[in-house]
Amino acid sequence: MITRKMATGSGHVKVGDRESQTQKQRHLHQLIDVRKTVYFFTFTVFLSPLIYHSASRITVLPLPQLSNIFAFQPLLIAAKDNTDKLEAEDGRDLARILRESSMIENKTVIVVMMNQAWAEPNSTFDVFFEGFHAGEGTEKLLRHVVLVCLDDEAYSRCNHIHPRRCFLLKTTGVDFSGEKLYMAPDYLKMMWLRTEFLGSLLKLGYNFLFTDMDTIWLRDPFPRLLAEVDFQVAGDYYNFNGNSSDLRNGANGGFNFVVSNCRTIAFYSYWYASRLRFPGKNERVVLERIKQDNFVKEIGLTMRFLDPVYFGNFCQPGWDISKVCLMHGTCCSGKGNKVNDLRQVLEDWRNYMLAEASGKYGSRKLGFRRLKSCRRRRGRRH
Repeated sequence: MITRKMATGSGHVKVGDRESQTQKQRHLHQLIDVRKTVYFFTFTVFLSPLIYHSASRITVLPLPQLSNIFAFQPLLIAAKDNTDKLEAEDGRDLARILRESSMIENKTVIVVMMNQAWAEPNSTFDVFFEGFHAGEGTEKLLRHVVLVCLDDEAYSRCNHIHPRRCFLLKTTGVDFSGEKLYMAPDYLKMMWLRTEFLGSLLKLGYNFLFTDMDTIWLRDPFPRLLAEVDFQVAGDYYNFNGNSSDLRNGANGGFNFVVSNCRTIAFYSYWYASRLRFPGKNERVVLERIKQDNFVKEIGLTMRFLDPVYFGNFCQPGWDISKVCLMHGTCCSGKGNKVNDLRQVLEDWRNYMLAEASGKYGSRKLGFRRLKSCRRRRGRRH
């Protein structure tokens, strides 16, 4: 065995022993590094819920800049096989549509979604647009209407009727073109896709008034909206003494006005995430379940329910034609039934406006007739 004399003494140390000690020290340092990593990971996992809980109480959050619009890519929307070029083109298209459509004074857009079934000629799409042309002070609002199309056929028809205001929302794995029956699996996917997309608009800094396409706009509804409210929603029924702030009122996600701020952004994220807590439920049912949650109270969200005197629907009759701003075809199953009765509403409105213009009402003042196609189907939602 080769030996080497120590510089500080007369002892001898074997070279092989010193190499063995060096290896042991190297192994010890590696073990320490591994332990540090484990400790850091454990500490992070333990601390994350505390950070999240604390962050959830923060109510002042910076809104994203408009330049971030090109990062728009909701979970349900992004196709894994899309190229960066196509995604950038979609982002620029959406940016242009929102910029050109929004109201200059407050960056508000009117958002509607449609698929092929609702875009067919002489169907819901046509009745919806007829209402804007026949309504009082509503035709000017068409420039602010953004149509979000769920398939190529709807997108093609949209560009023919309402050019430069159509956005194709690309999805993968789901065919949204046909009529979706209430609470069917594809219906649920469509409703949650809608919630996710609208939440993304809030993150981009836009207020929106969302309306289902099965509505007739008879008067400009904006003067009837409440000031200084984050989230305003129409309901199928208005039960509690006309109190718009009573959370026991039923909500309907088919017509709502939402202001973009830190509270609504957090609320829409919470709403969308809550679908996992209530599997098999649509967005309206989940909204009913979460609207009184502590989280909603902690972020300070203000919610109000719109008066059906001005925001009418098929669920709750007794409409006053001299006051109602729009009519929503709720509580009615089947696209054909909706179209028939919405056309009847539009016909009654035109007769009323003609009588108003001439000053002649005949033997009685004109109003809305009873529904025909949807009358026996009230109470069933679609």
